[in-house]
Amino acid sequence: MAKRTSHSTADTSGGAGPYSVAVLVPCYNEEAAVAKVVNDFRVALPDATIFVFDNNSTDNTAAAARAAGAEVYEEKRQGKGYVVRRMFTDVEADIYVLVDGDATYDVPSAAGMIERLLEDRLDMVVANRIDREVAAYRAGHRTGNWLLTAFVASVFGPSFNDMLSGYRVFSRRFVKSFPVLSGGFEIETELTIHALELGLAVAEIDTPYYARPQGSASKLNTWSDGLRILRTILRLYRAERPLPFFGAIGLALAIASIGFAMPVVTTYLETGLVPRLPTALLSTGLMIVAFLSAAIGLVLDTVTRGRREMKLLAYLAHRAPGEERRRR
Repeated sequence: MAKRTSHSTADTSGGAGPYSVAVLVPCYNEEAAVAKVVNDFRVALPDATIFVFDNNSTDNTAAAARAAGAEVYEEKRQGKGYVVRRMFTDVEADIYVLVDGDATYDVPSAAGMIERLLEDRLDMVVANRIDREVAAYRAGHRTGNWLLTAFVASVFGPSFNDMLSGYRVFSRRFVKSFPVLSGGFEIETELTIHALELGLAVAEIDTPYYARPQGSASKLNTWSDGLRILRTILRLYRAERPLPFFGAIGLALAIASIGFAMPVVTTYLETGLVPRLPTALLSTGLMIVAFLSAAIGLVLDTVTRGRREMKLLAYLAHRAPGEERRRR
C-alpha cells in the first residue's frame, strides 16, 4: 500500500521548524464542520499537510474537505480506532497532529503543543479541554471522563486530566510503534494507557473547547461508549497487569473456599465425621481453581514483560525529533 507522505515542512511560525507535520482528521458525517477545521489548520500550520480520512460518511464530508484543500482518503471499516490505525500506518511525517473533525478544538493551540513536544523531546502532548461554552461539554461526558481518568490513574499510575481528549500531538516514534487494537472511540484510552505502560515522556496543555457548529451532531453515546471504554480498560489491565488481575481472582476464590470449608472442618473436629461431602468437594475445587488462577497470573506476567520489552524495542528503533538531524 502506498504511503501518504507529508512532503512539506512547517516553518517556525507553526512551531515545528524544519520538521514535516501531518494533521490527521478522522471524520464521520462532519460536512458542517470539516471545512472550517481544514481552513483553520492551513492558517495555523501553513506548511503542514492535512489528511482527512472519511469513515463511510453519508453526507458530503469528503467533498467539503477536498474543496478546503485537504488530502482525502477513505476507511471502510466503521469506527474511529480503525481510522486511526489506517492513518498511523499510511501517513509518513516527523510530527503528527490528531484532531477530530467537529471544529470543537482550538486549532491555534497546535503550534504551542508542537513546540512543547520539540522543546521537551516528548512523545505525546494531550490537549486538556477547558470548555468556553455551556453546550461544549455535556455533564454526562464530563462525569464519565472524570471517572474513567480516575480509574486509569489508580490502576496505571498518574494520568492526564482529560484522558479522552481527541486532540493530541505525537512524535513519529510514538505513532510508528503504537499497536492499535481498538476499533471505536476507546482509541483515546488505548493511546493513554500505552504511554503510561511504557513510561513515555508526555505532557498536557490546557486548550479552549467549543460547542459544535450548527448542523453538526455528536456521534458519542454517553452510556454505550462509556461502557466500551471501561471494557477496554479492563481488557488492557488484564493484558498489562495479569498478576494482580488473576491474583485478585485467586484470592477471592481462596476466601470463598475457606468460607465453605470452615463449617465442614468444625464439624469434623467435633464429631470426626464429614456429613457435608458436597460442600467439602466444592471448597476443595475452589481452592484448586484459586491456585490455578495465581499460577496463570505468574505465567502471563512473564509473557507480558517480554511483550513490553518488544514494544520498547519497536519504540526505540525510531529516533526522537531532531536526533537524526543533529547527527548529520
